[in-house]
Amino acid sequence: MPVPHNWQRSFSNFLSPCLKTLDHPKQRACLPRYIRGLLAPLERKSTEPIAEYLGLAYQRLHHFLNVSPWDTDPLERLFAERAQSLCGGQNGVLIIDDTALPKSGEHSVGVAHQYCGALGKLANCQALVTLTLADQRVFAPLGMRLFLPKSWTDDPERCCLAGVPEDLQMYKSKGDLALEELDRVRAQGVTFRIVLADAGYGVSEEFRRALTTRGLTWAGGVVGHQKVFGEHVTVHDPPPKAKGKGRPSKHPVPSEQARPVRDVLHALPPHHWHTVKGGKKSRWLVVRARIADGVEDARGRHLPGELVWVVGEKRRGGEVKYDVTSHPANASKAQIVRDIKARWSCDHPARASQRGIGAGSLRGTVLAGLD
Repeated sequence: MPVPHNWQRSFSNFLSPCLKTLDHPKQRACLPRYIRGLLAPLERKSTEPIAEYLGLAYQRLHHFLNVSPWDTDPLERLFAERAQSLCGGQNGVLIIDDTALPKSGEHSVGVAHQYCGALGKLANCQALVTLTLADQRVFAPLGMRLFLPKSWTDDPERCCLAGVPEDLQMYKSKGDLALEELDRVRAQGVTFRIVLADAGYGVSEEFRRALTTRGLTWAGGVVGHQKVFGEHVTVHDPPPKAKGKGRPSKHPVPSEQARPVRDVLHALPPHHWHTVKGGKKSRWLVVRARIADGVEDARGRHLPGELVWVVGEKRRGGEVKYDVTSHPANASKAQIVRDIKARWSCDHPARASQRGIGAGSLRGTVLAGLD
């Protein structure tokens, strides 16, 4: 892509509102330089290479990133306003995902042996919970929170050495962090049509229920063994037990047994799967069902819960992905598929941060430097 001849003026105009959120002149002088360093053709974009490229003293850049205090709230509000104007409203989707930063050492804040999406396996990495607002044209990263595994939150001394404030040392799941960020951006005026999340979030009944409680339409990935009931399942009181045959059952009994999502979808004839036009040539199947996430009985089995759409996607290589969504009953299947496909747009900001601005090169040994 050609670089505009007046890029410096455009760059300054773009950054001007951001600089107004910083109180100190030295901070306002350092931020544009640091961002230029992130955009530079450097193999590694940690503090030392960027400082050398810019001709800055390492300590000056390090102080700006790790020590110099500044309030993030005005900048976050600015990002929210810009994102809303670009791609918010009824055409907007809010995508919740992870970004993993592979690491070789053990000192970077939050680093642990956990699933690393960048490598597709368990590995030593930091995990960031990300929120991205997108429509069919553009995307706008909105939020990023570091996930602290229990190996960190159970070790207050380790957290203190890494600069983690005491009020952030309590363990929170990725779903909890995502919901906190979701509430923050909504309070800042961001609106969207639907929340989209991958299976790392969609498998959690607490997460799904929290979105429903907030009055939001959502679609989330699930695993193939997630159990569902048929759309028309009913529940009835358990039959009375014969005298002397133990305590009577407290829980209602469903009219059918719950089955894994994969069994429900693959039991249907092949002609029920349809190819949808678009970037990825996949075959899709969409059916109504009740997800098995209701009250749990004494044997650990869940009763029918929310009425949802269950979606299967067969990809070219043979891989099958599953989603559940809370789209209304009158939603078209084509719209449901289009919404789920919109989650793929989150790949772009993730790749941009990893490859373009070198997020994988961050050396965040303390929390302030990573934020």
